[in-house]
Amino acid sequence: MTMLSLTINGRAVGPLDVRPDLSMNDFLREVLGMTGTKFGCGAAQCLSCAVIVDLDDGTSVTRPTCVVPALDFNNQTIRTVEGHAVNGVLTPLQVSFVEHFAFQCGYCTPGFLNEGQVLLERLEKQKVARADLERTIMEALDGHICRCSGYVKYHQAVRDVILADPSRFLAA
Repeated sequence: MTMLSLTINGRAVGPLDVRPDLSMNDFLREVLGMTGTKFGCGAAQCLSCAVIVDLDDGTSVTRPTCVVPALDFNNQTIRTVEGHAVNGVLTPLQVSFVEHFAFQCGYCTPGFLNEGQVLLERLEKQKVARADLERTIMEALDGHICRCSGYVKYHQAVRDVILADPSRFLAA
């Protein structure tokens, strides 16, 4: 057993003894009871299991949890789908997903939400030309797999949140 300490959704977790072979997905779901992060393919290909990792430079990335040991997240700050809403108030991205009926079974939704959130945060610092918006959304969401939908509603939901904030665009 090895000690693991990290911050999840703003809350310090640990130090806890964990097995070296315990995946982050199993740690979240089985040890902490946080079932929002899904286990899809088990090969880091569908990204239903993706969580947000906040980096020291102030940026964020998503990272799969199904094949990555929990210990790889030691001393890191992560956000799961449970960390989006604050006091039960949905984020604009969550509201947009609901308004667009962007999910059917909902299994892949946590990964899409996390990736969409990382994109929104990136666009606050790194503006995009309006002409490049569709490509930017496609590149961000491209790795995520949904077996129920045609992806269009996920893309529309993310696009509408981006379009609602003109400060995310380069000046024309």
